[in-house]
Amino acid sequence: MKVFKRIFAGVLILIVLIVLAGYFLLTNIKRVAIPDYNKSVQISGLTGEVTILRDTFGIPHIFAENEKDLYRAVGFAMAQDRLWQMDLLRRVTQGRLSEILGGKMVETDLLMRALRIQEKSEKLLAGASPEIMETLESFAEGVNEYIRFNPLPPEFKILSYHPEFWHPVHSLNLIGYMSWDLTSGWGMELILNQLKSVVSAEQILDLIPDMKSHKTAVYTDFYSPEIKIGETLLSASANLENLGAQIFYGSNNWAVSGSKSKTGKPLLANDMHLGFMAPGIWYQMHHNVEGKLNVAGLVLPGQPLIIAGHNDSIAWGMTNVMVDDIDFYIEKLNKDSTQYLLDGEWKDLLIKTEIIKTKEGEEIEKTLRFTHRGPIINDFGKGAETPVSIRWLGNEMSNEIRSVFLLNRANNWYDFRDAVKTFISTSQNIVYADVAGNIGLQCSAGVPIRAGSGIQFYPGDSSKYDWTGLVPFEELPFEFNPERGYVSSANNKTVPDDYPYYISHWFATSDRIDRIREMLDEKQLLGSEDFEAMHRDVKSKKAENMTPVFTAALKSESDLNAFEKEALKKLEEWNFELTRESVAASVFEILYRKVCENLIQDDLTPELFTALKGQQILLENLVINILPEKSSEWIDDKTTPEIETFNDIVMRSFKETVADLTSELGNNMDDWRWGKIHTFTLGHPLGVVSILDKAFNLNKGPFETPGSYHTVMPYSYSYNNLYKVNHGASQRHIFDVSNWDASKTVIPTGTSGIPASPFYLDQTEMYLNNQYHADPFSKTEVEKAARFRMKLLPY
Repeated sequence: MKVFKRIFAGVLILIVLIVLAGYFLLTNIKRVAIPDYNKSVQISGLTGEVTILRDTFGIPHIFAENEKDLYRAVGFAMAQDRLWQMDLLRRVTQGRLSEILGGKMVETDLLMRALRIQEKSEKLLAGASPEIMETLESFAEGVNEYIRFNPLPPEFKILSYHPEFWHPVHSLNLIGYMSWDLTSGWGMELILNQLKSVVSAEQILDLIPDMKSHKTAVYTDFYSPEIKIGETLLSASANLENLGAQIFYGSNNWAVSGSKSKTGKPLLANDMHLGFMAPGIWYQMHHNVEGKLNVAGLVLPGQPLIIAGHNDSIAWGMTNVMVDDIDFYIEKLNKDSTQYLLDGEWKDLLIKTEIIKTKEGEEIEKTLRFTHRGPIINDFGKGAETPVSIRWLGNEMSNEIRSVFLLNRANNWYDFRDAVKTFISTSQNIVYADVAGNIGLQCSAGVPIRAGSGIQFYPGDSSKYDWTGLVPFEELPFEFNPERGYVSSANNKTVPDDYPYYISHWFATSDRIDRIREMLDEKQLLGSEDFEAMHRDVKSKKAENMTPVFTAALKSESDLNAFEKEALKKLEEWNFELTRESVAASVFEILYRKVCENLIQDDLTPELFTALKGQQILLENLVINILPEKSSEWIDDKTTPEIETFNDIVMRSFKETVADLTSELGNNMDDWRWGKIHTFTLGHPLGVVSILDKAFNLNKGPFETPGSYHTVMPYSYSYNNLYKVNHGASQRHIFDVSNWDASKTVIPTGTSGIPASPFYLDQTEMYLNNQYHADPFSKTEVEKAARFRMKLLPY
């Protein structure tokens, strides 16, 4: 018996030792890469001392004696906080995710290689100015200094690989990826093409936005004058969203002049909408070379320049123009698929063999084919499919790195416009304000000049539908100091209908911009606190317009039980604000979705039904287009003998709404709060593995959220993943031109990408509560706010 006790005691001690060793090993992996922000470090290549001050949120304010030292320090500081995220985005652009995440990413890698992002980056690099080249090289050297001598973030150990050194071309690749992520229309154009064989031409037209119904333009006064293609490479883009590697989605921006500002000087606001993820896509920074450069704002991890922010003289922010910047072409190939027909002649395809290495050790060989327009995106070799190629704006020459470099240094409206004229493939409406009291808004976009509507699939055997160029910058719309005293944009229609060039059909509906302008017009003078209220506004113009339509339809019928009548009363008494506590918001959001689904489901296969639900813009425009007459082939349910009216669809949808809410939240209607079902989680790319999430605290949430995709404060979700928020404001900025130190900002995450860092998600609670933190800019205020001081020293 004593022997057994000794054995048991020995085993118990061994288990305790193993557990302790495991605990210390895990703790070491989690914490080893957390930097000491107070530790001075010698790094090679510096010519002088650099000071990095960090505030209570760990945001770096970098003070250097020259720009070369500045950007070396920027690279070092960014690598301290975001190295794995930088490497992940680099691998996205190079099509090398399979090497670290496994064979499931092969098609995504193939898509990114088909886009040839790095080829364009190399051309831009070859033509870069000496100043920009020095900036990129210094940044890369700073990143590599960190990689050489410092412990790596835990993701590298979890995935068992080491980062390669950074090169200037990798920073330019990120601009190319932003361009791809901004591309508008391809998902909608693909589904419209697939629908042609299933529904009538009239039904297709009902889905396409009628620009006459989109009455609110960004630049209101600027101008007076059946193909079976199956799966395509483009569908692999969905994997990038799952990784949190998507960039822009939508955005709001506005500025008021001194005549509408309580300070007597302009105020500017911006919130760019993108996927929620941890770490967040933006890195907050402040760059200073005394007497030469002083700029603060948001940096995309992996490149050194402020994308949106302000310097001593100007402030700027961005929204997506929603340009239709991709076209599809039906190609005719010869028998061995080495040539394509163009204007009666056979032209050689560019054929590239790609070897994709996987984490599992495989080397998978794939073939890519290119016409003069771009890649063929589908697997036509099965015989049943027709080859389709794309022309994409991202492959056109542009120079966004030049634009951002000059924006960081711009002093006035003329400098600003000179900077953004090369901002082409990442099309943006860029809002502007300056210390001289001016405000403006410039459309900086690559708008293809093309024949046709931009929606249909074009015949590839003719050059008739090739792009013949891009709209010159001088003919793109802008506003400068308009009499109304403000400028604003929210991804809505760019220009009135008499503009001579086609820009897009795929604009956001006017719900957000109408509400923004309503609030801008409500007061004669606006202050920073009014801009804060606008950022947190959840009153919906969509709900304001649609709720009376729904309630009128419901009141015209008598087939409601007492419980349903109570739900109807909630709608009738609603103020159209989608707060977390609102019951009516839950009823409206589900009812609106149900109406959309009941309009389309009987006409489609399950696959097409799911695909169309994923394109909310088409569904929103379907409702807009059929409302005036309440007449469309979509309305009648073809599975019933009766002929349904629009009111019948609303009634059915309402009853299903009440039934769904009762099933999910119970019979007590007070429990039907919108925030209870409408939530978001900040998810790390590796957080999908439960054991990793628990061990490293990768994810945070779910959090109850107000708003929706149609409110100024956006918390958007897909109809294919109900009420789970996937996009929202990636940052909120309010810039006070009268006193830069009075500016305010917040991001939904934090400075650090290291999950164990106290700065990993330390701004999340503030963001959820619609609060801001100070954005100090003067040396005096930066010093006051400093909690950490690091010196980078030459050796």
